[in-house]
Amino acid sequence: MHTAQLQADTDLQDAVRKELQWTPAVHDAHIGVAVTDGAVTLSGEVNSYPEKVQAAKAAFRVRGVTAVADEIEVRSDSVVNDADVARAATRALERAVDVPDNCVKVAVHHNVITLTGSVPWQFQRAAARRAVAYLKGVVDVVDEIKLRPTAPAAGTRRAITAALHRNAQVEADGIEVTDDPGGVVELTGTVHSWSARMQAEHAAWAAPGVTKVRNLLVVRG
Repeated sequence: MHTAQLQADTDLQDAVRKELQWTPAVHDAHIGVAVTDGAVTLSGEVNSYPEKVQAAKAAFRVRGVTAVADEIEVRSDSVVNDADVARAATRALERAVDVPDNCVKVAVHHNVITLTGSVPWQFQRAAARRAVAYLKGVVDVVDEIKLRPTAPAAGTRRAITAALHRNAQVEADGIEVTDDPGGVVELTGTVHSWSARMQAEHAAWAAPGVTKVRNLLVVRG
């Protein structure tokens, strides 16, 4: 590895550590940060699943980060058994106004929640995960919810491209959108930040009929 890249990775490592320290929801003392060619690996332990999520989001916010491998483990001091977690998760899904009734099922093993079932839209799948992620005792959430779009995919590529051009956070000219009749959308090209990459993906998921998004966008360092 060239000296310049080593220095860049060292600087990026320092920036990620500072961003973790700056994030109130994260206790950074037990989180390790390693960087190779702009890709960040987070390790160590935190006290809750939401803290693990916030640590990864903090790393993604740092300019120059091209990828994040989240190897943080949740070591919760809360003694909550699987049955209690399952009941709490089921109630949380029932209360969530953006999750369709009786569409998502819960299984819990060693305080890891697995969500199954099917919903029409990606935002509903994300809402289901969010509804259970902040429950006491949860150490991880596995999302196996499938999408069953009710609207056919028609003019998807044009609609997504137009949405990208409306988005102030995305350099749409650097993004190529392709789709197929099965509702699979692929994004290729380059963006200036991880935030822009995620904004582009959100725009693609918002199109009716989309069942999968392959986000192959490359973040320019």
